[in-house]
Amino acid sequence: MLALRTGTRIWIAAGVTDMRKGLDGLAALVQETLKENPFSGQLFAFRGKRGHLVKLLWWDGDGLCLFVKRLERGRFVWPQANDGSVALTTAQLSMLLEGIDWRRPERTWQPEKAA
Repeated sequence: MLALRTGTRIWIAAGVTDMRKGLDGLAALVQETLKENPFSGQLFAFRGKRGHLVKLLWWDGDGLCLFVKRLERGRFVWPQANDGSVALTTAQLSMLLEGIDWRRPERTWQPEKAA
């Protein structure tokens, strides 16, 4: 997992992104489409058309970092909107990167009484 600073905002770009884009192309998308600063220390996630590939763009203070993950089976869960962005927590990002539906995680156990 990434060593994100406390308070780092995590955004996933809704819709489909051309996965041929690299650092500069994704940074331009952040600026032009999401209206955010790619050098702010926030993390931005992008998903391709087939849904099995995700790219994360993050400024670590020294330079832009690009992380890529491909699922061998399954797809990354993504918002249904065609544009805009959705904020995630670090826990939701962890679930997303594991291929878990971060929108509705199910708890396996719920306490029934305190004593």
